[in-house]
Amino acid sequence: MIEPNFSDIEVMLLNQPKGLLSLLFNKEVNLRRSLRYVRYEKQLERYQAELIKLQNWVNEHNEKVIVIFEGRDSAGKGGAIRRITEFLNPRKYRIVALPKPDENEAQQWYFQRYVNTLPKSGEIVFYDRSWYNRAIVEPVNGFCSQEEYQTFMNHVNDFEKMLVESGFRIIKFYFSISKEEQQARFKDIILSPEKKWKYSEVDRRAIELWDVYTEYKLKMFEKTNTEICPWNIIEGNRKTEARIKAIKHLLSTIPYNFQKIENL
Repeated sequence: MIEPNFSDIEVMLLNQPKGLLSLLFNKEVNLRRSLRYVRYEKQLERYQAELIKLQNWVNEHNEKVIVIFEGRDSAGKGGAIRRITEFLNPRKYRIVALPKPDENEAQQWYFQRYVNTLPKSGEIVFYDRSWYNRAIVEPVNGFCSQEEYQTFMNHVNDFEKMLVESGFRIIKFYFSISKEEQQARFKDIILSPEKKWKYSEVDRRAIELWDVYTEYKLKMFEKTNTEICPWNIIEGNRKTEARIKAIKHLLSTIPYNFQKIENL
């Protein structure tokens, strides 16, 4: 039975297919939670339509757009990228998630492997982790020396400035979650037959090294939160809200004809 304080619009949303599915697939009936989910889905659909317009604008104006997703392990970076790219033309965007450098790449200029993946004219590239691996993940886990870390920190702002001056647009997201939420998500991943492959040795040590990650994260923000390439911090404890915030920022940053979307 619908609670008496639900508006006619809220009742209508819950009676739509997505609202009914949300009620059916939850173990416990929670009308407010189902309503939040339906509103999220409806809002997401509208933003995804705007993302198609944005992509068309990027293509028509031969823009080169770099979107960087960094953050804690299991903070929701991959899920946000999937929602953003779900209906985009696959010929005009790429998702880059580079593996560990091979022996030859390890001997190259650090930025070389990323330069090789930069967007062409009319293209958007989404980085599911980027050159900022060397700012946090690598030094925390001992994958680079302190000298290599410091060299990166001394050069990264100049590297990004060079890209911007060469016509690239750079948008940087950092997804942040609480320690408790990270623990809960790791537990869900470990218990899931479909997702447990995602759980790595780096993930296993993430809780243990929480404070060290925080230390390097703050150093990264202090050094690389520049006027031309600022960080956009997304609070990710609630995945649906985090995805919408990231999409809204992306739409409002690229100067296409953004149509403001009202909340439902």
